[in-house]
Amino acid sequence: MRNYQQELLNIIFLLNLLILKSHLQSTKTNFFGTLLKYGVPLVISVGLCWLLFSNDDIDLAGMMEIVRRECDFRWILLNLLLGIMAQVFRAARWQIQLRALDIRPPFRQLVLSIFGTYSVNLVFPRLGEVWRTGYIAARERAPFTTVFGSMVADRLADTLTVLILLLLTFIPAGAQLREYLGQSGGALARISEILGSPLLWGFVIAAMAAVWFVFVRFPEHKVIARLRSIISGLWKGFAVVVTMPGRGRWLIFTVLIWSCYIMSLYCAFRAFPLTAEVLVIHGPTALAVCFVLTSLAMGVPSNGGIGPWQWAMIFGLTLYSAGVAGLTHEYALTFANLVMGVQTLMLIVQGLFTFGCIAFSKRSKPLSK
Repeated sequence: MRNYQQELLNIIFLLNLLILKSHLQSTKTNFFGTLLKYGVPLVISVGLCWLLFSNDDIDLAGMMEIVRRECDFRWILLNLLLGIMAQVFRAARWQIQLRALDIRPPFRQLVLSIFGTYSVNLVFPRLGEVWRTGYIAARERAPFTTVFGSMVADRLADTLTVLILLLLTFIPAGAQLREYLGQSGGALARISEILGSPLLWGFVIAAMAAVWFVFVRFPEHKVIARLRSIISGLWKGFAVVVTMPGRGRWLIFTVLIWSCYIMSLYCAFRAFPLTAEVLVIHGPTALAVCFVLTSLAMGVPSNGGIGPWQWAMIFGLTLYSAGVAGLTHEYALTFANLVMGVQTLMLIVQGLFTFGCIAFSKRSKPLSK
């Protein structure tokens, strides 16, 4: 199974390079670019799910029996409710940024935009953020780049939060994580080698110097002028976080968002007796490791995290399976698939609700500020 994981990581790395290349190409729509943006994530999701079930030892009937016999769906319901609360808090946090830009959509519309974002990402990965930006910008007749900049700041805050949690997690569990990564084909050593490569940093510096030269040498060129305008709008939406009123409330909502996510996973662990036993034996460290790994897995281009999330969860539970009798690969797979399955179903329901509300509001009255 470890060989499967290593080959899959290599494939994902190459596919990410292809996606990056497509984003750097012309903005003109082409079949190849569309295929890379939307086809590749779908292939990754399907491929990872296929690998999850391709093992001859997997018994679907046995997995269903585990769910029927051991799952306490009351904890799963709490898991879903906390996930919804996190999305509502995210809308409240974004509202603070938008008000600082004098963009004032109703809170209800912001909640719908967040609901719709995750639902769109199920079908078109990475397009959900663009959709919510366009929806709010069009509804409020606001500059798209400014709204998009505020969304980028919103997502950057999440990235920084995950990195902080990763660093905090490595304090109690770093040795165990390094040992596992070392057994998985030297992944940690290769990452360190790449980040420490003079060639990589030389290329980064050369690219930044070339961009700076072009902007200074040809400031009046129409393409450069357009890029400056876009960058200015993005920066306006991004930098408002530093100067806006309500920064304290913004930080509180950030804490509430991630507290909901962590407690949501805690509730999922409590739904199964063996994963609950992991919490009893290993404490919050096990929960933190699994949470960070699954959060990082959401960065892999896929449809709503389907596939990468399960792999990351199984990976995390494997680190703590030795002290829990019965926590087999099949049990971990059952747990991961059920949690991801009910969350995906929730996002589908949210999407139907969101776009139904939007369609009804358009039919009732024209969009206006």
